[in-house]
Amino acid sequence: MRRREFMTLVGGAVVAVPIAALAQQRAMPVIGFLNSASADGYAVMADAFRRGLKETGYIEGENVAIEYRWANNAYDRLPSLAAELVKLNVAVIVANSPSIAPAMAATTAIPITFMSGDDPVRLGFVASLAKPGGNATGVTISSGVLAAKRLGLLRDLVPQAKLVAVLINSDWPAAVRFQSDVEEAARAVGLLTQVLRANNEREIDDAFDSLAQIKAAALLVGPGPFFDSRRDKLIALSAKAGVPAGYESRATAIAGGLLSYGASVQDGYRQVGVYAGRVLKGEKPADLPVLQPIKFEFVINLKTAQTLGLTVPINLLNVADEIIE
Repeated sequence: MRRREFMTLVGGAVVAVPIAALAQQRAMPVIGFLNSASADGYAVMADAFRRGLKETGYIEGENVAIEYRWANNAYDRLPSLAAELVKLNVAVIVANSPSIAPAMAATTAIPITFMSGDDPVRLGFVASLAKPGGNATGVTISSGVLAAKRLGLLRDLVPQAKLVAVLINSDWPAAVRFQSDVEEAARAVGLLTQVLRANNEREIDDAFDSLAQIKAAALLVGPGPFFDSRRDKLIALSAKAGVPAGYESRATAIAGGLLSYGASVQDGYRQVGVYAGRVLKGEKPADLPVLQPIKFEFVINLKTAQTLGLTVPINLLNVADEIIE
């Protein structure tokens, strides 16, 4: 055949497909995207990941394929989903915080780039931040260790608070540490805390029903993908209860949450995408240092504060990185 092309019949139409093109498709690397949340709830993060990939020259559907595995917050599914990706022999696995351990248990050969909300050294995922030393590296935003700062900002905004409710997802790997950090910070400033746990939709509703009973003056929502993917519900329930609430994610404050303080999770996923691209080009996770955030964002939603009847102190307005009006 001329120019080494062959003819194939597709839907009744004859299409000429270069053999070289088919070979290129077969050689297209495949990324396994393993995530504990849902495709809808974490669409923004997946987009950020793809932006990072693009920075290294990889575009989904053109020169890289992505196999998505979403656990839809059923963490017990993660080991089997990780095993599926290993069976597919993907070139690299991308894992979020609850997915890291299952991914690492499933393979020591396939490179892993992760987005961790806790210290990956303490958890045993890497030997050190500077020299991971194994088949995994990525980004850590240390969500738990920011608990004290977030609680302090919430207290400054609601200075009359005596009792603060703390909502945690106990399935999140860093939940115990987060709770400990919050309780220690609260004791230091004479605040009482009441921990509420929610691992599913019904338990979120139950937690908010109990806010009035315990007479909490404010609510601190713990970090993690489960709550990130339910930000609209949390905002709506907080507004209905009339309870000032603090969050980790800037996106939550922009969407109507009272305040947020934390590193950019979205930018973290972009960086994970960059690392995945570098691994595809031949770099080894063992040689790529775990990245840490250098900037933390404090966002106040002034509109929400006014709705709650709160006056935002001038000192908070002066230090806020962003004010939503």
